[in-house]
Amino acid sequence: MIRKFIPVEEAFREWRKDPEFVAEYEALEEEFALANALIGARVQARMTQEDVAKKMGTTQAVIARLEGARSMPSTRTLKRFAEATGTELRISFVKPKRTAKAR
Repeated sequence: MIRKFIPVEEAFREWRKDPEFVAEYEALEEEFALANALIGARVQARMTQEDVAKKMGTTQAVIARLEGARSMPSTRTLKRFAEATGTELRISFVKPKRTAKAR
């Protein structure tokens, strides 16, 4: 049996045709953005998860959970992460993007 592999880009294009998939994907956008910001701050600081954990007085596993978007951290935790990575926490409010349903 020959197994056909579908490139992820092609699969994603197909999934984007499903309104239910689009709604669920967009619902996770905030968590992805937070995870990306945390990883970006750590990488910019040239630190490992272990380095950040030591500066925060916690464990590498906690940092992995934060970066994996498996929990919504408190503002206090985000401030500690910012201090550990030599960055400054900024929070802003923006108008939401229009979704396919809102059009």
